[in-house]
Amino acid sequence: MPITHLHEITPAARLENVRYAIRDLACIADEVARQGHKILPLNIGDPLNFDFQTPAHMIEAVHQAMRDGKNGYSPSSGIKEALDAIRGEAARKQITNIQDVFVTSGVSETVDICLTALLNPGDNLLTPCPDYPLYSAVLAKIDIGLNAYYLNEEDGWQPDLDDLKKKITPRTRGIVLINPNNPTGSVCTRKMLEHIAELARQHNLIIFADEIYDKLIIDGGGENDAHIAMAAVAPDVPVITFGGLSKNYFAPGWRIGWGIASGEASVIKPYLDGVNKLLRARLCANHPEQYAIKAALEGPQDHLVEVKRKLRSRRDLTMKWCSETSRVSCVAPRGAFYAYPSIDIPEGDDVFVTELIRQKYVTVVHGSGFGQRPGTKHFRIVFLPDEKTLTAAYSAIGDFIRERYP
Repeated sequence: MPITHLHEITPAARLENVRYAIRDLACIADEVARQGHKILPLNIGDPLNFDFQTPAHMIEAVHQAMRDGKNGYSPSSGIKEALDAIRGEAARKQITNIQDVFVTSGVSETVDICLTALLNPGDNLLTPCPDYPLYSAVLAKIDIGLNAYYLNEEDGWQPDLDDLKKKITPRTRGIVLINPNNPTGSVCTRKMLEHIAELARQHNLIIFADEIYDKLIIDGGGENDAHIAMAAVAPDVPVITFGGLSKNYFAPGWRIGWGIASGEASVIKPYLDGVNKLLRARLCANHPEQYAIKAALEGPQDHLVEVKRKLRSRRDLTMKWCSETSRVSCVAPRGAFYAYPSIDIPEGDDVFVTELIRQKYVTVVHGSGFGQRPGTKHFRIVFLPDEKTLTAAYSAIGDFIRERYP
């Protein structure tokens, strides 16, 4: 028998650039928890970890679908009643010129499929900085380099238009817009959306409008505080609007997201052929859970009133703490459930958050995990926990800052 020498099997080199700061940091928190410490978690945006619940009529819709035998494969784009409900939701968002609608396994899969279907080696995609790290992870996975445009902290975290314009190259294929934004909680103005749409027209770009938090605008209820869909502002521009059940409807574990493709048919349809090829290749999204889409979008929306009341109160508590704490300042978030304070410290924000977990058992995420302008330092807070938990966590963070940076 010949002697076989086995060698280490290494992963693809491109995975060196795949990082996901939110989950990666949780490993340190788990280590501290195993030592017997209770962790105060302000790091993961899962409402069901706190005092929020999936609406009962959605659970019943899924349960009924399972009882009715809807447990096999669905059509690759999704079941008809879900697609019709999403089209109805698009109409309520004033999105017209719709060319396609499809259901995915969470918005994470929508992003993965849409970016993979678009980008060739050497192409680039404009992504916000800071951004949700899924985008950079998917781009790394398909071996596409980052081309990040800055959000302007001094302008309420609106996109920096001058920087956006400078970053467009002959190989730029599209723009990602996260609105409301994760991690900053900012919400784009109509004027900003119009500017971005015009850039897309001038440079023949597609816009990926991540609007997963569109029902969680936590400012007052005036006209200026309503969410405005990117696609509604620019019906001629190719736009894929991302939505799903995770955030507005508190069912993140069901992994149900969707894409709404709009724009001039002759411009966007060749690309959509590629998207649908990938949708068919992965078979389908979770089948019974798709029956919650119609229940969610066309059923009672009562839960949102109480949800926004809670989030508004917890946002205000967060901002009060930021204003009263030395070395910390924060632009008030207008949507979603995140705050992104700036911190004036003599070491990296990654060191700050790691030592905060180890010494005070509070988990937040370092700003560098989302990207940020050089020379700035931030951390992201998830303000989903109840006021008592937030108060305890903020007290511990304040103590940590005073002790570590006297």
